[in-house]
Amino acid sequence: MVSMVLSFSTLSVSPYLSPSLVPAHYSGELLPFLSFGGHSVFLQRLNTIYSPYLRSSLVQQSRTTAMAGVGTDLAAPVLKTYKFSELGDLELNKLKARPRIDFSSIFNTVEPIIEDVHKRGDAAVIEYTALYDGVVLDTIVERVADLPDPKLKPEVETAFDVAYDNIYAFHAAQKDTQQVQVENMPGVKCRRVSRGINTVGLYVPGGTAVLPSTALMLAVPAQIANCKTVVIATPPRCDGSICPEVLYCARKAGVTYILKAGGAQAIAAMAWGTESCPKVDKILGPGNQYVTAAKMLLQNSEAMISIDMPAGPSEVLVIADKHASPIHVAADLLSQAEHGPDSQVVLVAVGHVDLEQIGFELRKQCRELPRGDIAAKALSHSYALVVSDMAEVYFFL
Repeated sequence: MVSMVLSFSTLSVSPYLSPSLVPAHYSGELLPFLSFGGHSVFLQRLNTIYSPYLRSSLVQQSRTTAMAGVGTDLAAPVLKTYKFSELGDLELNKLKARPRIDFSSIFNTVEPIIEDVHKRGDAAVIEYTALYDGVVLDTIVERVADLPDPKLKPEVETAFDVAYDNIYAFHAAQKDTQQVQVENMPGVKCRRVSRGINTVGLYVPGGTAVLPSTALMLAVPAQIANCKTVVIATPPRCDGSICPEVLYCARKAGVTYILKAGGAQAIAAMAWGTESCPKVDKILGPGNQYVTAAKMLLQNSEAMISIDMPAGPSEVLVIADKHASPIHVAADLLSQAEHGPDSQVVLVAVGHVDLEQIGFELRKQCRELPRGDIAAKALSHSYALVVSDMAEVYFFL
């Protein structure tokens, strides 16, 4: 039986704990909070199973959003479908071309923001937050320990607790594997010593979707690595408060500060440091094209920070055979499609797969998503590829 998800996304996270999604699987990165001899290293990819409580607790919050671009015929196919046996090398290469972002114009927008935050600190962050988020703040940084406990439904807290335990167990097991000692020749010993990075900044998106799962996936490895100061940057809500789900995850994972800002101004504040925001040594986490551009510019600036990676459009490749559940296949595809209209998802169907039923589930679940209109746009330039066996899968990959 084949039922797997291969994620090639440059994003570190996926909103499986947000109020907008059904799936119970997560594919992300183990982020490099450990420094080896002064150099941070990219560790490895992980798959963590999240709590089934989310199906009953979060998904029910929104089922009425009308979805643009999705017709009323639920049985109609959603993805363009190709047969591997009918494609030549040129067609296959075109299918494998991945979405890319042209950063040339974006850099021109982001660079002045970075310099303004460098010069004016908190005042600049407050102005950009009012401009882009429509929120006027008196202060931009909150110490997590000073904030009251957020009020969440018990079943939602339970779901986060289960997710936290799963993530912590996986990363804690990896920590002990990082120590290496080798005797190269008699009397000559070389060691690799792991030390937690002192101060890290974690970006948790919150503009078009609230992503508390990102807070967990970023903050738990930092907690295990014993980073001394952890700053989460996330856009504030309309009233200037912090999303309670993000706050709950931040408190549980031992985050020190929350910077109530998003976009390039938040990245700049953490990179340079401001009157109230500590300067960090490394910035991690996903974001939109402006966040990514800011990270790319600042890692090569006098701010002297490192970053995890430049995040691009979300992508996922799902390989499924006739035994795979259409419900799960559709959910995995939508988990990335809802990230943004520039996302791309690919289904590789091995043998006789019920594509009609998968299409039905895609439409059905997409109509139930608060971000269904975004997912529909992503599906419009995504596709399914029908192959006869796993040998053709390997050839395609």
